[in-house]
Amino acid sequence: MLRKSFFALVLSFFLSTSLAYAADKIDLNTATSEELQMLNGVGPSTADAIIQYRDAHGQFKTIDELANVKGIGDKKLEKLSNDLTVSQN
Repeated sequence: MLRKSFFALVLSFFLSTSLAYAADKIDLNTATSEELQMLNGVGPSTADAIIQYRDAHGQFKTIDELANVKGIGDKKLEKLSNDLTVSQN
């Protein structure tokens, strides 16, 4: 009985942790340079390029629009897309 309770507790912890990660996507339209740099493969220059593109062209309408930013190709876009979201303000 104790073993089943422990297993249930561990399982619920992992499930709640994975849901928390799903909710922690970075919004391309509101992210700061520091927030963007938390993404794997995004350094200061790429983060600044994303913000400069956003300032020049307005808010991102889709995540795929990120491919228009200098330094972001199809492979990097594919790698980043799961960690990003786009708000519609």
